[in-house]
Amino acid sequence: MNNINLTAEREVAYESLDHLNPWGTKRDNSRNSIFNRKVYKIFNESNVTLKVLDLGCSGGGFVKNCIDDGCVAIGLEGSDFSKKHKRAEWRSIPENLFTCDITRTFQLSDETGKEMIFDLITSWEVLEHIEEKDLKPLFENIQKHLSHKGLCIVSICYVDDIINGVNLHRTVKPKSWWLEKVKELGMYHLPQFETYFSEQYIRGRKYNAPNTFHLILTTDPLHAPSVPNKGFKERLLDKWLGSKCQKLLKLIVTGEHN
Repeated sequence: MNNINLTAEREVAYESLDHLNPWGTKRDNSRNSIFNRKVYKIFNESNVTLKVLDLGCSGGGFVKNCIDDGCVAIGLEGSDFSKKHKRAEWRSIPENLFTCDITRTFQLSDETGKEMIFDLITSWEVLEHIEEKDLKPLFENIQKHLSHKGLCIVSICYVDDIINGVNLHRTVKPKSWWLEKVKELGMYHLPQFETYFSEQYIRGRKYNAPNTFHLILTTDPLHAPSVPNKGFKERLLDKWLGSKCQKLLKLIVTGEHN
């Protein structure tokens, strides 16, 4: 899909500490093909191209993988650091990556001008960077862009992140607090998916983010996708891939840490 258009109240999150003190936005470019395969299995009954929106996309690696797999995928990033420096996938898929303040009103539309609705919205270690007062407009944007049959999957860090004397994490709360907050904001966690994903996310405890948890959210629990069955081989692979033993073996064989 070409000629995707973004209309945004604010093109960059100018007041964000992550824009003022670039850290993850100039380093991260996370991806995990195992997560992608699990997502496609969830939506495999659909006959239409899967539409994916990644909020806080950083280098755009996950978005690029989705596009390579045949999805329509868009990434939004609050800082313009990667865009200015043409870092990571901002070189290869600039037409699919945009900057904007996701706590302000924005709208994505296709080449016909039709407002885009997404099957999957993701956000990896972004929500804790948002001021609590700005969570409501952020979730309003998510709900506006998410299909009632879709999922919103997020990872949230529950500890401070102090870089150069600045705490980049503005809303540091436990999982129980976030569960209440998302419910208050009109979304519902689907805990049955936690076993299905088995920590195979873009970021998480197995992949460069040990102090995190995940929420799998929907606006409409009655119409949300069902959890696919997992065979013995898949369960075994989920335990092995990303485990300490697997990482140690990879380090010994290839010299790579991740």
